[in-house]
Amino acid sequence: MNALLSVSDLRSFYGASQVLHGVDLVVRPGEQIALIGRNGMGKTTLLKSIVGLLADRRGQISFAGSDTCGARPEDIAGKGMAYVPEGRGVFGSLSVVENLLMAARAGVSGSRRWTIERVFEAFPRLHQRRGNGGHQLSGGEQQMLSIGRALMTNPDLILLDEATEGLAPLIAQEIWRTLGVIRSEGIATIVVDKDFRALAKVADRMVIMAKGEIAFDGSPGDLLADPAILERNLGI
Repeated sequence: MNALLSVSDLRSFYGASQVLHGVDLVVRPGEQIALIGRNGMGKTTLLKSIVGLLADRRGQISFAGSDTCGARPEDIAGKGMAYVPEGRGVFGSLSVVENLLMAARAGVSGSRRWTIERVFEAFPRLHQRRGNGGHQLSGGEQQMLSIGRALMTNPDLILLDEATEGLAPLIAQEIWRTLGVIRSEGIATIVVDKDFRALAKVADRMVIMAKGEIAFDGSPGDLLADPAILERNLGI
């Protein structure tokens, strides 16, 4: 199957500081990738580089058949990529409905499978809070809203940074359930989270980053079967 996203020899910089050191990554259509590693290993930098939010990136990035290494974030998004950042980034002065509607558009193929009704079906809590402003929501509700807003663009690929960080267990379960729905509909995802066991249940592949490089790329079964890799890269 052809790659939806292909990253080759990616090197990314913050000023004079190099964070990514020749990263290679492939994501196929509909594939769910778990991106894990200790703090400060380059996971967020990789996502920001892919979506175009980090200007100084070098190497090759191809998305949906186009070279996007030098493209602007809005142009990359227009090709079918959505980003859920760490910290959620909801608009506090807008209601839940307004946050969702501002992102609504058909996918690249013309699909509108994800509508506001569908998001409310996935996250009933958002329907209950639909008239509330973004600043009035709990952290878990803001995360649901951020994911719902990404889905309203009907993307082919979602990048989700720190999916359940700081969330109550019941809220985290809703996020994991929704990721299962997303996967079943053929939307590719790259998910960053610290709960590697929960990720192993939903991901097709586990990718570990260490010091700005890929230290492991394989199936959940292969990772769980090798305690030495977990100990070396995650301290588990």
